[in-house]
Amino acid sequence: MQSGGSSNEEDKFQVRKLEISDKSKGFIELLQQLSVCDSVSDKQFEERFQELRSHGDDHLVCVIEDHHSGKIVATGSMFIEKKFLRNCGKVGHIEDVVVDPSARGMQLGKKVVGFLTDHAQAMGCYKVILDCSLDNKGFYEKCGLKQKEIQMTMYFV
Repeated sequence: MQSGGSSNEEDKFQVRKLEISDKSKGFIELLQQLSVCDSVSDKQFEERFQELRSHGDDHLVCVIEDHHSGKIVATGSMFIEKKFLRNCGKVGHIEDVVVDPSARGMQLGKKVVGFLTDHAQAMGCYKVILDCSLDNKGFYEKCGLKQKEIQMTMYFV
């Protein structure tokens, strides 16, 4: 139920799950702002979309669409890792959070992270983790996360 004080801007930018039609709304181009993301054919997109959908709530990609422009302006994803630790607990991994430069400063990244952390909590995760650059540390701290240890990585391509 909407409250009387709800602003038009707030209604304009709602977080929702990725839809198959989002490819034509600039979803891949948005990801290209984040990292290496070659062009993806419609067939490849549909196959990956269906694969992720088959994981149900264990893999979630969310987006924010600007209904005025029809473009996807923010996205993020989460997958749930099932562990033996902590009484067969679960950990939510946040990945691929990006907001288009044209939509920055409107708290959309915070909305995406909030949507994903709420999902992790609803799925029974005991924690949420993510990797980020030092440049983005402050943003994630504002979202309620805190730095813990360091990241290590090995790339194969």
